[in-house]
Amino acid sequence: MKRHAAFLRGVNPMNCRMADLARAMEAAGFTGVKTVLSSGNVVFGATGTPRAIARKAEAAMQEHLGRSFLTIVRPVAALQAMLEADPYRAFRLPAGAKRVVTFLAAAPADAPELPVRSDGASMLRLEGLELYSAYVPGPKAAAFMGVIERAFGKDVTTRTWDTVRKVCAAGQAD
Repeated sequence: MKRHAAFLRGVNPMNCRMADLARAMEAAGFTGVKTVLSSGNVVFGATGTPRAIARKAEAAMQEHLGRSFLTIVRPVAALQAMLEADPYRAFRLPAGAKRVVTFLAAAPADAPELPVRSDGASMLRLEGLELYSAYVPGPKAAAFMGVIERAFGKDVTTRTWDTVRKVCAAGQAD
């Protein structure tokens, strides 16, 4: 069974306990379920397309948690390839910049021309269904998420590069 990672939008410790989320994923028939951090990252074994797996996960959350979160699924092998390719290598990032990946549920109908820079944040490159961005932490950093949503819609979820690395490692540790 192929290993996958699910990135759930809007999950935090106040609205979803990771143990409950893991049980919902197991009830969906996924194997070797592990949650990573407390922000809605889950790795597991499953068959099917990423979109079909996401719909199955969302249905299981609705049934077992009483609510569902937008779920974006990527094969762990694809995440590993992304990490190894290091799409940030081509850019000069400011000291202290945080690298983030926004996972899109579907290709945007009208993506902006990149890079786009604003208040210490940059949307750098769109490759497939992943948007690579960087920002310098500061008082205006949170506004950057609004820029991403206005450009790519709300069917997205964003993770730091370090979180993607942790998710990938957890997905391979079997």
